Amino acid sequence: MVKSLDYGAFMEKFSLQLSPSQHQLPLSGLTFAVKDIFDIEGYVTGFGNPDWARTHSAATSTAPAVMDLLMAGATCLGKTVMDEMAYCMYGVNKHYGTPTNPCAPDRVPGGSSSGSAVAVAAKLVDFSLGTDTGASVRVPASYCGILGFRPSLGAVSTVGVLPMSQSYDTVGWFARDPMILNRIGRVLLHLPDVDPIKPSQIIIAEDCFRLSTIPSDRTVQVLVKSIEKLFGAQCVKHAILGDHVKDKVPSLQHFMDKGKEDQVGDIPPSLAALSSAMRLLQRYEFKNYHAKWVTKVNPDFGPGISERIWDAIKATGENIDSCHSVRTELRAALTALLGVTSITFIVKVLLVKYAAGSSKQY
Repeated sequence: MVKSLDYGAFMEKFSLQLSPSQHQLPLSGLTFAVKDIFDIEGYVTGFGNPDWARTHSAATSTAPAVMDLLMAGATCLGKTVMDEMAYCMYGVNKHYGTPTNPCAPDRVPGGSSSGSAVAVAAKLVDFSLGTDTGASVRVPASYCGILGFRPSLGAVSTVGVLPMSQSYDTVGWFARDPMILNRIGRVLLHLPDVDPIKPSQIIIAEDCFRLSTIPSDRTVQVLVKSIEKLFGAQCVKHAILGDHVKDKVPSLQHFMDKGKEDQVGDIPPSLAALSSAMRLLQRYEFKNYHAKWVTKVNPDFGPGISERIWDAIKATGENIDSCHSVRTELRAALTALLGVTSITFIVKVLLVKYAAGSSKQY
């Protein structure tokens, strides 16, 4: 019965707000929920696992990202279910249950920020906070039919947020209404309320869009027409991202063989290698943060999660220096592609196994 009322989205419910202000604040009247990875003073941050919650004390301070929202006038209504230790993409949790996807009840909600996405999709809150390391906001947003935003690394403070892999960890947010999504972003990014700036170019990554099973007249063509209507045809540029990465990121050669082993479908070899390097660094950082606790407590993990976590614990530091080189070179390559003197955007599809709207069934 409880799950039918809140779709299984919440780990813990409460109402938290700062003293009402006499002045209208940017987020006054809005409610939100937070993924159980954010510290809130007086509450245990559970990391999606009961053994973690059992072995950790209540937080002594509130994460700055959460505090920013409270100070802007929003009311927090609770913490949401997540994949254990943020180490999965399905949104399934053995211990607390899988939140029901309001958009497709017979399919998973996507993870690891599953409860946060479901709380918004089910209209239980106006917006919510999640984290995105490898797509953990973007995937559940797409599966649940709502808006999700992942900012650039470091744009929003991750202080008071349990780390998964800090080379990639970001704080993201969900909303149903694009205007609310924008308001949340202005608060979290500390942006002034100014008129939008027209981009000088918008780059379409052609090879990435070709990976989608959705016909181009429903993706690229719609996007290009919208861009031309808003900003003019001169803004639209095209690129083969895989070729650019191959030419500009020489350290990827260390991962080309592994990339071929992991390659799915027609993903360009250079992007498959990039994925292999990313996963290796992610496992290494996860191990550095959490191996001591995992080996000491030997926690009860759900299927799929357990194998992934123990693989990370057993990982070696081989090729880690090459991973860091790839990251440095990739930043330089994308800066060269996008330009540093103009406002630029690159549009690409997410390279994940399940496309939006086709999430795995239970």
